[in-house]
Amino acid sequence: MQMDQALRRRRQALFLLFLLAGITMSSWVTRTPAIRDRLDVTTGQMGLVLFGLSLGSMAGITSSGRLVSRFGTRPVVVWGTVLLLAGMATISVGSAAVSIPLVTAGLCAFGAGMGVSDVAVNVDGTDVERLCGATTLPALHGCFSLGTVLGAGAGMAATAAGVPVHWHLAAVTVPATGIFVHAVRSVPAGTGRETAEGSRRGDGGERRPAVWRDGRLLLIGVIVLAMALAEGSANDWLPLLMVDGHGMDATSGSFVYAAFAAAMTLGRFGGTFFLDRFGRTAVVRASAVSGALGLLVVIVSDSAVLAGPAVLLWGLGASLGFPLTLSAAGESGPDETARVALVATIGYVAFLVGPPGLGFLGEHIGLRPAMFVVLACVACAAFLAPAVDIAPREAEAEAEADTGVDADADPGSGLEPGSDSAHDGLTAPRPAADPRHGAERMAGS
Repeated sequence: MQMDQALRRRRQALFLLFLLAGITMSSWVTRTPAIRDRLDVTTGQMGLVLFGLSLGSMAGITSSGRLVSRFGTRPVVVWGTVLLLAGMATISVGSAAVSIPLVTAGLCAFGAGMGVSDVAVNVDGTDVERLCGATTLPALHGCFSLGTVLGAGAGMAATAAGVPVHWHLAAVTVPATGIFVHAVRSVPAGTGRETAEGSRRGDGGERRPAVWRDGRLLLIGVIVLAMALAEGSANDWLPLLMVDGHGMDATSGSFVYAAFAAAMTLGRFGGTFFLDRFGRTAVVRASAVSGALGLLVVIVSDSAVLAGPAVLLWGLGASLGFPLTLSAAGESGPDETARVALVATIGYVAFLVGPPGLGFLGEHIGLRPAMFVVLACVACAAFLAPAVDIAPREAEAEAEADTGVDADADPGSGLEPGSDSAHDGLTAPRPAADPRHGAERMAGS
């Protein structure tokens, strides 16, 4: 019973950490027009400012896997969140001082903190998913989206009330710090570190090359890149897209972004229902089609009345891309930390090339036509959807090849892989190879 309570507190802590990330992200996103106007920069110059976010995100995400392998998830979550909060404070100060370098540096620190903590919380989330025996990552990412709704609502209210952007961001940083201090106490130490050390002992240091050579994992990475670009382009450009591309005022642009975030939240919290009944391939394909349709209407329609509701399809389509691909990556073979880190890194490429690339392209042809790039990527994800359906025997065969142990012949349990009691074997030396493929089925039982 004590273990159940600890696991419950751990899940709640992860919910809060995802919520915190969503609140802070949407808080400055909804004030992007105000930041641009205060800095007095063009759309192309704003793309350069946002490049600080992309650069920090990539620096954080590319180092996070190694940090988790060495120190475990807890210290990486702590370092990353502290850096994120410091970035928010710096953006606030830079906006108050009308300093482009300070705002860019703040976005860089914010992105680095987000990137560093992203892999850590997702590795911790996949471990909780394994221990619970139920689909968990969509709900965790749903909390991120819920945070974006709350942050966007506050941003919209602050915009309508004429609150200076620097005071708004400073006010958000205070409760976010309190959430972090409360939540991090329930995150246990050593989760990713123990798995990584065991993996190095088992294969003589060949773990990372093997992961990079996994063709299916790379296809999963392409899907997450497309879906992350769909989400990231909205996070970075949607308010400006509605203001500059559809003639809305700043308050209406913030409202549309809040609607996008609400659609993301609905898709993620409701995703488990559809996953249990239709499977990952069908859900990813339907998500890509929904996102592509919403993007198409936003791009080609001159009517703000049509474009506004189409953003809901865009949000629903982008909602499950990240959590489903990360969950599939963790189940695709041994060494869960490296696999989740690789797919997350590929996904963050969207955040590196997306904001500045769309900004520079939008400077020449307009933001609406520039979104055709996002549309093409999302359409490709619909065709690659079968890559996320990890066959149980395939994952077990990879584990057997790496360990030299027959995955069916567990002398301690005598259980068939994927059976309802398979989670009794949680002390196996390679947790990523446990039969978590049955999680979706058990979640509905």
